[in-house]
Amino acid sequence: MSLGIHPLIDNGVRQGSTDFSGGKLYCKCSWRSRVEVTLNSNVAHNHACGCSKCWKPQGALFSVVGVVPRDALSVTANEEKLKVIDKGAVIQRYACKECGVHMFGRIEGDHPFKGLDFVHVELSDETGWQGPQFAAFVSSIIEQGADPEKMHLIRGKLNKEGLEAYDCLSPGLMDMIATYTAKQAGTFRAKM
Repeated sequence: MSLGIHPLIDNGVRQGSTDFSGGKLYCKCSWRSRVEVTLNSNVAHNHACGCSKCWKPQGALFSVVGVVPRDALSVTANEEKLKVIDKGAVIQRYACKECGVHMFGRIEGDHPFKGLDFVHVELSDETGWQGPQFAAFVSSIIEQGADPEKMHLIRGKLNKEGLEAYDCLSPGLMDMIATYTAKQAGTFRAKM
């Protein structure tokens, strides 16, 4: 049985290069009219994501998404083809109007991850990007039609590829959110 997790996972996870400094992402339109996004850094926290809002390749159960600092991302060709697909969402996903590919996501409101842009490195021709580090929101694929009886197989495949499977974000990212929330509430008192 082929699970179709994501091409960057199904074919074996590659971890990339620690000295990789960025590259270009392209939508799926013909090369003359492609949206081009330039990243001036490698991604961090790259992960398989099971949420229903993230763009994923045809047939994939998960997206693979990482973040770059907002000032490391620029749209360098055909910016007029981009539109925000859900203006009410926390992450404003900028998609190509023609092919539908999400080129980047940006948080504009008050949020622990404001200042980080979300991107899909499989849209790049370059190699060296950080490989997926973990899997987040794994159970959410059930909401998109995955068979709950097969979840043990999906988690097994993720673990076999070295990806810890979480039903939220990784512990480090959850700690960042909790720290941000405590500071906003005035209850942050790190004593250890």
